Amino acid sequence: MNIQELINNNKTTIVDVRTEAEFADGNVNGSINIPLNEIVDRIEELKGMQPLVLCCLSGGRSGQATAFLQAQGCKDVHNGGGWEMVKAQKA
Repeated sequence: MNIQELINNNKTTIVDVRTEAEFADGNVNGSINIPLNEIVDRIEELKGMQPLVLCCLSGGRSGQATAFLQAQGCKDVHNGGGWEMVKAQKA
């Protein structure tokens, strides 16, 4: 499954790892906000939400979160890049 199919799969959770203020300024419809600094504390919650597509402003923070979650055993976690790119791919 490619990233666009994942984004549009109703089983996928889109997680925006930007700050709450950034998220409030614009986000992907249906996404949830878990700021990067909360990922470590919420790992068990995230493990139960897979598959995951993570996004942020440009893909840097979501890339960090994706790598961390994969290192913790999450197998179905993907970096979607910037939230506007994810939003553009959502049907």
